[in-house]
Amino acid sequence: MAEHGVDVSALPQEVREQLAELDLELSEGDITQKGYEKKRAKVLAPYLVQTQTLAPPPAYDAQSPGPSSAPAPEPGPSNSSSSSSCHRRTRRSHRSGGTRDERYRSDIHTEAVQAALAKHKEEKMALPMPTKRRSTYVQSPIDNCTPPDSSSSSDDEAVSSESAGPQQSSDTWINSSLHGSSTSSSASSTLSHGESRPTQAPQPQPQSQQAPPPPAPSAQPPHSHSQPSALAEAFAQTRIDPGGGVGPPDVPSQAQARGSRVDLPANAVVRGMSRGQSRSSMMETADGVPVSSRVSTKIQQLLNTLKRPKRPPLSEFFMDDQEEIVEVPQVDPNTPRPEGRQIIPVKGEPLGVVSNWPPALQAALARWGATQGKSPALTALDITGKPLYTLTYGKLWSRSVKLAYTLLNKLGTKNEQILKPGDRVALVYPNSDPGMFWVAFYGCLLAEVIPVPIEVPLSRKDAGSSQVGFLLGSCGVGLALTSEICLKGLPKIPTGEILQFKGWPRLKWVVTDSKYLTKPSKDWQPHIPTANTDTAYIEYKASKEGTVMGVAVSKVALLTHCQALTQACNYCEGETLVNVLDFKKDMGLWHGVLTSVMNRIHTISVPYAVMKACPLSWVQRVHIHKARVALVKCRDLHWAMMANRDQRETSLASLRMLIVADGANPWSVSSCDAFLNVFQAHGLKPEVICPCATSPEAMTVAIRRLCIFDLLAAHLGQDTPVKEISNKPGVPGAPLPARAILSMTGLSHGVIRVNTEDKNSALTVQDVGHVMPGALMCIVKPDGPPMLCKTDEIGEIVVNSRAGGNMYYGLPGVTKNTFEVIPVNASGAPIGEIPFVRSGLLGFVGPGSLIFVVGKNEGLLMVSGRRHNADDLVATALAVEPVKTVYRGRIAVFSVTVFYDERIVIVAEQRPDASEEDSFQWMSRVLQAIDSIHQVGLYCLALVPANTLPKTPLGGIHISDTKQLFLEGALHPCNILMCPHTCVTNMPKPRQKQPVGVGPASIMVGNLVAGKRIAQAAGRDLGLIEDQDLIRKLHWTSSPKAHKKELCMWPTMMHQFLTEALQWRAQTDPDHTLYVLLNAKGVAVCTATCVQLHKRAEKIAAALMERSGINIGENVVLLYPPGIDLIAAFYGCLYAGCIPVTVRPPHPQNLSATLPTVRMIIDVSKAACILTTQVLMKILRSKEAAASVNIKTWPIIIDTDDLPRKRPPTIYKPPNAEMIAYLDFSVSTTGMLTGVKISHVAVSALCRSIKLQCELYSSRQIAICLDPYCGLGFVLWCLASVYSGHQSILIPPLELESSLTLWLGTLSQYRIRDTFCSYSVMELCTKGLGGQTELLKARGVNLACVRSCVVIAEERPRLALTHSFSKLFKDLGLSMRAVSTAFGSRVNLAICLQGTTGPDSSTVYVDMKSLRHDRVRLVERGAPQSLPLMESGTILPGVRVIIVNPETRGPLGDSHLGEIWVNSPHNATGYYTIYGEENLQADHFNTKLSFGDPQTLWARTGYLGFVKRTELTDSSGDRHDALFVVGSLDETLELRGLRYHPIDIETSVSRAHRSIGESAVFTWTNLLVVVAELCGSEQDALDLVPLVTNVVLEEHHLIVGVVVIVDPGVIPINSRGEKQRMHLRDSFLADQLDPIYVAYNM
Repeated sequence: MAEHGVDVSALPQEVREQLAELDLELSEGDITQKGYEKKRAKVLAPYLVQTQTLAPPPAYDAQSPGPSSAPAPEPGPSNSSSSSSCHRRTRRSHRSGGTRDERYRSDIHTEAVQAALAKHKEEKMALPMPTKRRSTYVQSPIDNCTPPDSSSSSDDEAVSSESAGPQQSSDTWINSSLHGSSTSSSASSTLSHGESRPTQAPQPQPQSQQAPPPPAPSAQPPHSHSQPSALAEAFAQTRIDPGGGVGPPDVPSQAQARGSRVDLPANAVVRGMSRGQSRSSMMETADGVPVSSRVSTKIQQLLNTLKRPKRPPLSEFFMDDQEEIVEVPQVDPNTPRPEGRQIIPVKGEPLGVVSNWPPALQAALARWGATQGKSPALTALDITGKPLYTLTYGKLWSRSVKLAYTLLNKLGTKNEQILKPGDRVALVYPNSDPGMFWVAFYGCLLAEVIPVPIEVPLSRKDAGSSQVGFLLGSCGVGLALTSEICLKGLPKIPTGEILQFKGWPRLKWVVTDSKYLTKPSKDWQPHIPTANTDTAYIEYKASKEGTVMGVAVSKVALLTHCQALTQACNYCEGETLVNVLDFKKDMGLWHGVLTSVMNRIHTISVPYAVMKACPLSWVQRVHIHKARVALVKCRDLHWAMMANRDQRETSLASLRMLIVADGANPWSVSSCDAFLNVFQAHGLKPEVICPCATSPEAMTVAIRRLCIFDLLAAHLGQDTPVKEISNKPGVPGAPLPARAILSMTGLSHGVIRVNTEDKNSALTVQDVGHVMPGALMCIVKPDGPPMLCKTDEIGEIVVNSRAGGNMYYGLPGVTKNTFEVIPVNASGAPIGEIPFVRSGLLGFVGPGSLIFVVGKNEGLLMVSGRRHNADDLVATALAVEPVKTVYRGRIAVFSVTVFYDERIVIVAEQRPDASEEDSFQWMSRVLQAIDSIHQVGLYCLALVPANTLPKTPLGGIHISDTKQLFLEGALHPCNILMCPHTCVTNMPKPRQKQPVGVGPASIMVGNLVAGKRIAQAAGRDLGLIEDQDLIRKLHWTSSPKAHKKELCMWPTMMHQFLTEALQWRAQTDPDHTLYVLLNAKGVAVCTATCVQLHKRAEKIAAALMERSGINIGENVVLLYPPGIDLIAAFYGCLYAGCIPVTVRPPHPQNLSATLPTVRMIIDVSKAACILTTQVLMKILRSKEAAASVNIKTWPIIIDTDDLPRKRPPTIYKPPNAEMIAYLDFSVSTTGMLTGVKISHVAVSALCRSIKLQCELYSSRQIAICLDPYCGLGFVLWCLASVYSGHQSILIPPLELESSLTLWLGTLSQYRIRDTFCSYSVMELCTKGLGGQTELLKARGVNLACVRSCVVIAEERPRLALTHSFSKLFKDLGLSMRAVSTAFGSRVNLAICLQGTTGPDSSTVYVDMKSLRHDRVRLVERGAPQSLPLMESGTILPGVRVIIVNPETRGPLGDSHLGEIWVNSPHNATGYYTIYGEENLQADHFNTKLSFGDPQTLWARTGYLGFVKRTELTDSSGDRHDALFVVGSLDETLELRGLRYHPIDIETSVSRAHRSIGESAVFTWTNLLVVVAELCGSEQDALDLVPLVTNVVLEEHHLIVGVVVIVDPGVIPINSRGEKQRMHLRDSFLADQLDPIYVAYNM
């Protein structure tokens, strides 16, 4: 054969195989027609005569739908150049050929999509591409592959220029460059088709490099930002300081393990700000984040994209003060409504009575087996498409009888047979073995057992396997019939038994090969009763949700259906039928197995495997056997058409019916037309193509057939006059095939509107013929009561016929709603008494009673009250030139319910060679196309690696399993695009700030405000209560002189300085051990008695006094690891008259991140000296330190390790107790470094308050596992023991990382009653030891001694963590009542502390929605949106709190949310700042109520909370007032006018997926950013994006703007276990996180 001037047969074998490979690629859609021609020309170039021009392509190519309508490819590499024919066959065998393959091809629709995209080319959107780490790629990177052949590199360009003009492609609405925002994997500038495209992706840029400059202004879209916006200019004002702005404040390095906590620098935010301005000023300046940051540029792009108005102008939900959502959107008045009259049921032609029709189908088989035994019944093909064997009617009959006899008589014992008539058996046969199935099916019918055909299970993880198990269980199946070959291929366990498939009942397997069957005795004959209502067989059916149910078909329905098909299709004896469909169910079973036997038809079965290897095989069988009827799907039409290039001799003239099984699908029109165009030259007649509509429940609903006059005459007798036939109701004279061009907008509203205006949103549908003979059909509303539709309304087709399913076997409840439907009219009255069956098909009745189907219930997506068909969306997606990006036949569309509505999700398999940029462009264009054509927004578009979606047995996509994987976060996409901003249009209206209810004008009567008790509470009176230690000492001391001396000291003890308390204890009880320090092994490495501590303090004081330049009142930094040295240095400073400042030492392995914090505190405090150890002094002066800070400007550094034994000349005593005792520096969770001044009187009052609350005295022991550098942790570590005299066992938290059992083991060993820890310690034990309780118990760990375990924190109690800890270690004797929390703040280090005398902590449940509105609404446990809150401990003695409105500063009533104000003798006296902001001091530390009690001075904690009077009583007998802390005001997020607490959103995020460890949220320019740590595999990273978006939308009514997936340990957490969210935000915006994936939700 000569092609392009070359005799192909004369070419070398290698070249011929290359050409065959190209043909295969084109037929499978791997390349476009243009690319095919170019590559073919290149291969043939050496063999062409140079002067000869290329011949034009064959004529039928013009009728090819074009590149966007390429055939279904196989999910595998597309540019394979293998010359091995067996490799080529392997590739073919993987081709997907599911039911969703080629039904979506339409030239018109492709043009419409391209036009819609071209219409939007003016609106160029700068969509930010997601950032992806290279290791996250599931597929091999494109830059490691060979660059593609240049001949095909312009395929897309050629296609684009043809569809959208010569200059611009249809995707030019996408920004041509994302401002140089390169991802870490490849350049993310989105190239348009017009630009040159590099063949190799550039290497990832180092993070230190600047992002590439933005493109030239001419290349930028209207929305691009060549000039910085005002916001950007504001950002540009502040830059990160190279010296001080490197690392995060008070956090570990990202490279460190989470457990090692170190403090890192705050980004230049030093002094305390006013609460009103702290957030806003930080937001405006971005804390020094440069404007050129890649991340902030992408966020700016996202913001500009979101500024565009949302396309669907749907009514919003409304919100009142109590309920956020009170009603659904109002109906748009312009919505098209049905206007026609009510439909009249359509009646099919009468079912004729033919004298020779058998009384039962088995009788027909018996008749043919006896009279026409040698007549062929079935011909099966081998894998090459050649006949394998032919089963005659005689063989079929004899084998079926043998099987029936064996089933009834040879299974089990004589007395007890396993099977009896009416039992159900599973038929498990492969698609390649129709003969065995036929014998098994008819053998079951003859034995009167009920066959349940199912697919062959391949593994335990088969898609839908457990649902098939549900079917077998509901049908009561205990026996499975199969063939010997199939049985050998089933998966087995090591013992050789068949694997127990997931969800399946235990089955007994029976092999039905002839050699295993027993020949019946001569007197045994199968019982063949006349067809009755008993079940004949059960056909499986998968619902939209994935549930597999069995449709039971009775014997009379089976026979009637065969008769109706015979009449409708005019089947005659001896005809030949080619069946390409699955013979186990649906049309393949009804025509190819049942009706064919009734009419003695010769069926040629073409298995799916043959079709994959040779798509033209069915056409060849029609040609060879002169077949009269063929059963196919659109997929088979298209494959045959594409494979027909070299077939000139085939003839389809013999066909009288080409039945298209999925012809009811609207997208089948183009496949039928294209096939007709190609094969009309081969004798195919246009009227032969017969689409039909079927469903498992109603069976055949309608079928287009030949001239009705001929059919009726054949079955009603020749004497029936034509006039009589024409007058029969519902039977017109043979109409031509009908087409309807419908408006998709109208269809989405359920009405029929002929599309005349916008051809882009039109849908062409073809008729599926008339109702089946003997059936009655009508259209009812698919939702609600089965009300008859109007004539111009789309509804569900319901059918009344004897030829239909009877029930869902074993499921009577579902059966009633489907099989016993009685339609009602507009007034709700039934139209009759006969029941109809729901078909699941959506359609309408057209002119001439023709039936049109527009979709199926299972593909129906209801979004905002509008209906969208999944197949329509697939067609639109495929029209967006997917050739280089996704596989055509591997797309799943489904909806998920999120936030009160359905949301559309599209999942497609991505080609391995598709670049990130191409994939992102394709996804962006699909969004635009679907928005334009269907007027609906996509919620999520995900691309997964090839061959990873769950498949149906015939290769299609298992939709419900795909949806389940999506919802479970197990889909593992390689690209994802979420669009919640576009499609979620039913958000509540943003709340408007309401005038405050309680103000100065409110009426106050006594302690009531606005009719409620004022929300205030107080601890016990601090008073001059007797000191128990002193009383005991008086009893123990025998000397009257000592009595006198100590009694003389008694008055001063109540108001003494802590230095005096230490001196007194050193004198009166010198050998009493105050401190014991443990190492990781639990060994006491250091102890300190009263006198030892006193003498060590004296040595340090002497050293300080000797140094010149260190004066009384100057600040001294204490730089020590947790231990007794720190305590001694603290008292040494007090002895010398200096003010100690405790600072966490830098981490030796991470100086660059931790040392700047130390430097900052030293500079801020203006320290005159640093006291430290020898090791740390060397570190401060090392070269490594010099790289981070200026080591030449350190103040005086004193090494206290080896000081001489000297005593100071005097021990300093302050002139008054109001002077500063020490400075407490801490980094808040908002990134603020604040130092507060603690006076001597505050120290004494606080220590006394703790002593009274916890009943501390000399004989007591407590264990402390806290960081000793700030807050209540420092007080307990350094101060409390000296004041109260109890012994403190010190456990540095860092030691737990090497010995998790250290803390719990110490509690057990020392029989500790009271212990104090941090949340980070508790979390470490919960996660690390939770599964080792039995081992700990075996080691003798017993926690029954623990009376109170108090968690020290400055936050809302973490109820989940404390409960988990209590439950896990309950087995070790820990009391559930022991664990409690404390609460302190910067202005008062200890407000609440659960002591030994108060009532147990109470828990309440608060409505989260009310908290967002700054209200408290108490609800019952388990109520939706309920948030459990635990009391933050009992209020300390001497402390008063009041709940105040932060805006009006007026008191609030009981159970009202407000700011917690505190009055206490141990309040801090103010901030220690460089500039001394007096206004801030007065506002935070010395403020007054606006009304009520204007005299009392209060300190503002900055925390929201409420007071609730409980039913419990305190130690004084009064009712207990519980304080509940909700969260920090500084941390709250103001979004949509509501106040959100980050911890609530983070709690939801953390439980969204098992792979999410820690999470943190913050806002940036009104976008919510969620950062989640991925604990699992990196392939799970993209799974988290939709789950995080879903859960935040569902539970908090917020749309996430950016989802950032990072490695474990990246979220900075300080030593107290608090997240440093503001630093995380700064690191993210400065692009310092090295994220695994960053998704920008559209």
